[in-house]
Amino acid sequence: MSRALTVVSGLVMDERVSFSLGEVSRACGVSAELVMEMVEEGVVEPLGREPAEWRFRGDAVTRVQTALRLSEDLRVNLAGAALALDLMDELMELRQSRTRVAYYEREA
Repeated sequence: MSRALTVVSGLVMDERVSFSLGEVSRACGVSAELVMEMVEEGVVEPLGREPAEWRFRGDAVTRVQTALRLSEDLRVNLAGAALALDLMDELMELRQSRTRVAYYEREA
């Protein structure tokens, strides 16, 4: 009797976790050079001066993956993807703010 073995792997993407350039590129399945281009265009912002020293916040993987989808699906260039990501972040912040205001209005 044979039994199948299922192996599940994952990546913790928390803002308290940081990743190197190599880890981000491997997690996203892209070259380090492409991640470096994304840094130049403002898609992600590393900590550190040189690529060998760069550390990325946990949300960098999500931002790179989203930028890739925008580029592949909508033919958006990296600068456009960076702008779209910034606008999406701002929209999320506004929605959270609206939710907090609505909560406090109900409590008053």
